[in-house]
Amino acid sequence: MGISFFWILLSVMFLGMPVAFALLFAPGLSLFLEGKEMFYLLLTQRLYNGIDSFPLMAIPFFMLAGEVMNRSGITLSLVQVSQAFIGHLRGGLAQINILSSMLFAGLSGSAVADCSALGKMLIPAMEKNGYSRRFAAAVTAASSVIGPIIPPSGIMILYAFVMNVSVGGLFAAGIVPGVLVGVSLMAMTWFLARRRGYKVASEKATWKERGTAVKQAFWPLLTPVILLGGILSGVFTPTEAAAVAAAYALIVSLMSKTMTVSSLPSLFYATAKSSAVILFLVGSAVAFSSVISLSGAPQKVAAIMVSLTENPLLLLLIINLLLLFVGMFLDAGPAILILGPILGPIVTQFGIDPLHFAIVMCVNLTIGLTTPPMGLVLFVASSVSGERVETISREMLPYLAVHILVILLITYIPALTMTLPRLLGFAS
Repeated sequence: MGISFFWILLSVMFLGMPVAFALLFAPGLSLFLEGKEMFYLLLTQRLYNGIDSFPLMAIPFFMLAGEVMNRSGITLSLVQVSQAFIGHLRGGLAQINILSSMLFAGLSGSAVADCSALGKMLIPAMEKNGYSRRFAAAVTAASSVIGPIIPPSGIMILYAFVMNVSVGGLFAAGIVPGVLVGVSLMAMTWFLARRRGYKVASEKATWKERGTAVKQAFWPLLTPVILLGGILSGVFTPTEAAAVAAAYALIVSLMSKTMTVSSLPSLFYATAKSSAVILFLVGSAVAFSSVISLSGAPQKVAAIMVSLTENPLLLLLIINLLLLFVGMFLDAGPAILILGPILGPIVTQFGIDPLHFAIVMCVNLTIGLTTPPMGLVLFVASSVSGERVETISREMLPYLAVHILVILLITYIPALTMTLPRLLGFAS
């Protein structure tokens, strides 16, 4: 079987066909052209089996938890905590934006939700405080990618499902890179704020004021502790953790009266609609990966890679460049579902730990959400701020350099990502 399906996929996606349908149309047409219609049954079976999976139940539950957190006004309490601790630093509001993203990441795991929720609140506030609107939008977009890196993370669940990697191990591996991205962005912000003369956001808070802010946000901040503590200690599986997170978020929001029972139907409908789109995409990707296996594409790509280099370090550089390029045009989820089955077996042949490569790929493609021309987060930031995508992209260049630096660090210093999973027994 040839790889004509791959070129068909690229063609129909270029013409504007949605990714989920393109993943089915391309192999379907390829099988028809090659006279192998007998594989249609396999394609439909894999489509169904790809969705009929208990681990994938984590996705709608995590999405529900994030939707509840976003709608219930919990974002404001996270911003207040951030302001209490770092509002006195140079470029304080920008620093608050980044720290809030790190805290929000432990609740929603979504870059789009982070950018939208924090952007609506902080971009106007930053502009009033003397920042340019384009800089405020750039900071919001750059920091929002922390959402899918610090667990819980939807794209990590997708990768783990498709590539049979431990979800708990991936979650543990994502903590250090996520914190590293946040701290690095804060360092760059401090440098830019000092150079441009940006103000501090507020006077240095007293420990009593900080304690009050933490107390007000205590129950939301407890969410990632419950999730990660439960998963990493083995109390419950990631799927069970997702259900616990959704139930906990609903209870906290209803008890704090930031949400009402009457708002639940629209909340459930929005979550179900988003989940259906993602699960159909996953099923299509699983069907597509079965055709990849039949075609022998991983072996052919591996042969090409070997012909280029036999050095694992150089191979990782080539793959990172490929992922950065793909991330400019394709969202993280579809890119993982398409490229994971191709690249995963290749790096294993070169002796690279599957868990290490998994986190490198997830972080790389997540950062692709902020790269033009098709970075989804850029469009969200543009919509929230009213600035053009091109303007935000230019302002983001220093932050993009920070992102790339972090990718290189976690690629070539495996201890940054692998130490915690090994300590917790997820890796050898």
